[in-house]
Amino acid sequence: MIHERKEVCMGDLANDMLLWYDKNHRDLPWRHSKNPYTIWISEIMLQQTRVEAVKGYYARFLERLPDVQALAEVKEQELMKLWQGLGYYNRARNLKKAAQMIMTQYDGVFPDTYEELLKLPGIGEYTAGAIASIAFGQSVPAVDGNVYRIYTRLMAQKDDIMQNAVRKAIRNEIAAMLPEKRAGDFNQAWMDLGADICIPNGKPLCEKCPIAKSCKMAGKEEVLAYPVKKKKKTRKIEEKTIFLLEYQGKYLLQKRPDKGLLAGLWEFPSQEGKLSLEEVEKQLHAMHAKAETIDMLGSAKHIFSHIEWHMLGYRICFDTIEQDFLEDFTAVTKEQIETEYSIPSAFAAYLSYIGSK
Repeated sequence: MIHERKEVCMGDLANDMLLWYDKNHRDLPWRHSKNPYTIWISEIMLQQTRVEAVKGYYARFLERLPDVQALAEVKEQELMKLWQGLGYYNRARNLKKAAQMIMTQYDGVFPDTYEELLKLPGIGEYTAGAIASIAFGQSVPAVDGNVYRIYTRLMAQKDDIMQNAVRKAIRNEIAAMLPEKRAGDFNQAWMDLGADICIPNGKPLCEKCPIAKSCKMAGKEEVLAYPVKKKKKTRKIEEKTIFLLEYQGKYLLQKRPDKGLLAGLWEFPSQEGKLSLEEVEKQLHAMHAKAETIDMLGSAKHIFSHIEWHMLGYRICFDTIEQDFLEDFTAVTKEQIETEYSIPSAFAAYLSYIGSK
């Protein structure tokens, strides 16, 4: 049952959230310590990625790179392999850049203030606020999508949260609500409330919400209209043909350019457009590459933030290949793909055919 809504002071609202958090907070592995390094790793991984998906990556990452020095020294190819499947690979590159900066400019000691954390590559206002408040007890907010969603419903605020001025105003309001000694718990209460109660997809569980009595939208059908966001631009669709090329028991990979989408990562060779079997055979003939078998692997789709790849795959096993053709690729074994070479999840539909017949 939804309580009758009335005006309450922000201090009461913060207290209600903390009481709820104390009894209902999620048991997450990165909450077992106040170590700023492990909190940082978790926060970067959690950007654009579900909690359940992150847990396994988090454990494997810390087993191999347990501290700032290990991260600063890791080779990029190994780092990309550890990150494989999480996507948004610049997050991993910025982690390493920031670790190197901590080693050289902070003598290996993790910065302990919001202001210093903001200077590190890949750390914005939210992440700096999360680390500063949770690891160091600094009284700063950590405002992410959960907070925007809950706050706009709480206040029935119809302003477009994609506008910087609106975001700044909400951040200032949350900062004014921060309890003096429990900023980290308060910030995490917003996270858990957004994950379990005022959820991003679907109807919120207002009857279980600890701040429903203060919420102007609690129990109302219109609650799903909040937060107000300007519609995103329609994604650009790109058609591609993906080639799984096998020669003498090895697979041919190529590296993407150092800039742009999936920069610097390994991939299966591809070509723009969806080629028919006849078109593939003509291209192979022109390159003097003799195929033993050509199998169509079917269609797949991968969605990036602004682009969709609509793909058609072929597995081609070669009898003979001109040496000039081979020079454009790196030949690797199935085991090397599994342990060394990071292939983005965009190619996951075709990665599963490695080693199969």
